[in-house]
Parts: sequence; structure tokens; C-alpha cells
Amino acid sequence: MSIAVFLESYQGKMAKASLETLKAATVMAEKLGISVFGIIIDDTVDTLVQEAGKFGVATVKSSAGVTIYHPTMYARIITNATKDASAVFLPATVWGNEIAPMVAVKLDATPVSDIIGIEDVGTFKRSIHGNKIHTTVKAEGNLVVTVRSGVFDLPGEVGGSASNEPISTETVDSDNFIKLAEVLVAQGDRPELTEADIVVSGGRGTGGPENFAQHIEPLADAMGAAVGASRAVVDAGWRPHGEQVGQTGKFVSPKVYVAVGISGAIQHLAGMSTADVIVAINTDSEAPIFKVADYGVVGDLNDVVPKLVEAIKQVKAA
Repeated sequence: MSIAVFLESYQGKMAKASLETLKAATVMAEKLGISVFGIIIDDTVDTLVQEAGKFGVATVKSSAGVTIYHPTMYARIITNATKDASAVFLPATVWGNEIAPMVAVKLDATPVSDIIGIEDVGTFKRSIHGNKIHTTVKAEGNLVVTVRSGVFDLPGEVGGSASNEPISTETVDSDNFIKLAEVLVAQGDRPELTEADIVVSGGRGTGGPENFAQHIEPLADAMGAAVGASRAVVDAGWRPHGEQVGQTGKFVSPKVYVAVGISGAIQHLAGMSTADVIVAINTDSEAPIFKVADYGVVGDLNDVVPKLVEAIKQVKAA
């Protein structure tokens, strides 16, 4: 028996959440004393197979020539590759959350969603109610597990190589299936929010959308960071929902998270508290964000951020 991991990728680039999922699957496999193999679905797969091998994956089952994402097709490919696996791990991304239930039904497996920890074989930790409560769930039999991003560490590179076993790609072409009309690629030079090593987020305390353009975006550009936002900002229409960090937005786990004008509501903390270093800038010295921050600046962003941007530029120019 073995554990399968869906290594999600797009246009030849592996998602950070995939490697975190690989780490979670490895933890489970070590407890069972079994191996882990990867599943890759993309247009070209050779480079991705090599990357998987560097992280200790000995075998990859791949389906090449797939240029568009289609959940039904992906679920069929993954099912074809995992009929003999005792568990299938997928990242709890938009794709993973859509595919996992289909795979569970096809394999007649027990679904376990959005785990944040593995306590024992078949015993997982999950969080509920905005990360206020951690629960323990136990499942038996074959499993289909989704892993919350930004929780598990990235696996270390071991410098290995993986063998590539092609698997069949089933074409989905029927009026009974949803057809993908268009893929809209995000524009801009900034890194994608969940993939970024540095995130600069603004909250309601920024004062308005104009301050994102005047302060938050220049700081993000100076740091080579992605731009994030709190729910209050998104609800007010200042920023798009794709930038929302928190319980009802995206979970991020960057090396550095800079929170500007964010009070630190529990729903927001649930989405970024696993960052390696948290920096808070706020006028309210009693704001909850300072309780989780590694570094804090009590001050007006209109004064603090321009000085910070200038200091970063000077360091880069030196």
C-alpha cells in the first residue's frame, strides 16, 4: 500500500500548497511505514517530475498534454492513479477542494477535509469557528484528505530523482459536464498571494482605497511582496476579494507578514498567524494584532510607511 499526493501545478509551476501537502502525506506514511507517490497533471511534466524527486518522491504518476483545468477530468485521472492507494492527499486549494469529493465518491473512501495536523494513523486535527476551536477526528478505511495551506512546513530537498509513470488522460466531452469557458490570469508583476514569501496587508485603519495606492502598494513593491487585505477592506470595496486574508479569504504562511492598519480580529489571524515573522503598524497600541506580532510600530501609516519604503530603497541601493 502507499499514499498518493496530488501535486497541483499550473503552466509548469508547482503550487507551494502542493509541497506542504507532500509534507503532511509523508508524516502519515512514516507512521504507517509505507511509501508516498506523486500525481502530476499538466501540459508538460518532465520538470515537475524532477522537482518532485528533489523533495524525496520516488515515483510520479503523470498525465501530460493537459492544458486546461477541468474538475471531472482531473478527478478521473487521479482516481485512475490511486485505486491501490490507502489514502489520497490533496491541497485544500480551490482545485483540491473541488476535486476531493469526486475522488472520494469514485474510490468509496472516507473524506477528511482541511486538516491542520496529524496525530496518529487516521487521526487528524481540524480547526472550526474561525480557528477558535481545534477538533480531533478519526477516520477508518481508505481516505481522501485535503490539507490546509500555510500550516505544514515545506519538505526539505534531498536531491533525489523520481521515476515517471504515465497514466491515461480521459477526455470529458458531454453536455452533462460543465465546460471551461475561459481562464483569467491575474495581471501584474507582484507574486501570487498564497505563494509569496512576503505579504503586505492593509486593513480598515488605512483610511481608504487611496492609501493602498499611496502607501500599501509602494511598500509591497519595495519589498517584492504580494498585497493582501482584511475582510473589512474587501467588504467596503476597496480591494478585490482575491486579496482577502483570513477565515473567509485565503490562508497565507509567508516568511514575513506586514499588517498595516489591521486590528487583528480572530478571523484575520486565522489566515496569517503561521507566518514566520509578523510586523504590525497601527495607531492603537492596544490592538490585538500586537499580541501576535514579532515587531510592532505604534504610529500613523502616513508617517511610518514612507520612511520604511525609503529605508528599504536605501538598503537595496547600498
